[in-house]
Amino acid sequence: MTDRIRDFLRTRRPEGPCLVVDLDVVRGQYDQFARAMPDTRIFYAVKANPSPEILSLLTELGSCFDTASVAEIQMVLATGATADRISFGNTIKKERDIARAFQLGIRLYAVDCEAEVEKIARAAPGSKVFCRILSDGAGAEWPLSRKFGCDPEMAPRVLELAHRMGLEAYGVSFHVGSQQCNTEAWDSALASAAWIFREMTERGINLRMVNMGGGFPTKYLRQVPEVNAYGQSITSAVRKHFGNDLPETIIEPGRGMVGAAGIIKAEVVLISKKSDDDQVRWVYLDIGKFGGLAETMDESIRYPILTERDDAEKVPCVLAGPTCDSVDVMYEKVPYYLPVSLEIGDEVLIEGTGAYTTTYSAVAFNGFDPLKSYVI
Repeated sequence: MTDRIRDFLRTRRPEGPCLVVDLDVVRGQYDQFARAMPDTRIFYAVKANPSPEILSLLTELGSCFDTASVAEIQMVLATGATADRISFGNTIKKERDIARAFQLGIRLYAVDCEAEVEKIARAAPGSKVFCRILSDGAGAEWPLSRKFGCDPEMAPRVLELAHRMGLEAYGVSFHVGSQQCNTEAWDSALASAAWIFREMTERGINLRMVNMGGGFPTKYLRQVPEVNAYGQSITSAVRKHFGNDLPETIIEPGRGMVGAAGIIKAEVVLISKKSDDDQVRWVYLDIGKFGGLAETMDESIRYPILTERDDAEKVPCVLAGPTCDSVDVMYEKVPYYLPVSLEIGDEVLIEGTGAYTTTYSAVAFNGFDPLKSYVI
């Protein structure tokens, strides 16, 4: 909780659940990444929070951008960033969207199979492509599935096809899982990337870039390593696997850039028990999974929750949202401890919610408004 957010909530008293983001925190996080990895380009993952104020700040600071759609590309361009600072990093793209991105000046695209290469060759001739490879995501609190990426042994074939079709086989990418708390998680993926570089050299194709993805965490209930620790570990791993022939490198922080900058203000709607002898109370908020807290799915992300009664005795509670959907329960398997004196109408503050909340918020599910956002 920053003083700026505290003052905003005290003086503005916004109605309903809302997210408040402090741009000073975003600026500080960008500076930390830039200092920790000075030879690596930063491509902010727009999907984490595409607020125009955040994008404009990062454009001003010199950031590049990882985008997942034409709409995100247009959001970034609207800030004055040039197309050469934008990557179309989604491996699943309609051919007409590739063509539109190419028309907008985008020349850097992600692929993970031959069919995607063929689409880009037709719709964005001569562009740079990088092949995403699979990573197991061990150590991540929000692991990524096998939806994105190919087996490392398949990547040379994909990149060679790109070369034959007139594209520039530019490099390799991977993602070690979101909220990755193991600073060494990048090592094995970089080893695979280095092998692909060597294999491509033997085929007469010189790759230039390794996109090391995101995964950088936000502090929730547990302490996480500092950005500098990630920088030291990743830099060491790049040198270990690539020796003196270092590639260009990219990182794509999203959560690590904006997560800590935001706090959600919510309200207690109901407190109840399911039976007379139930030892666990149910606390219902005016925000839930469909209002922006989708990352509580499987209780993967456990946000810190503050109330004005935190000095009181705390008891186990199930935490749920307001909608008429039975899956709208955030924490039940591992109950939260909240003040026994908590009452209906009390305000609660959910910390570390600057990333993946407004973008996950449903549009009028059950008639509830999408999560409001204030950027200060």
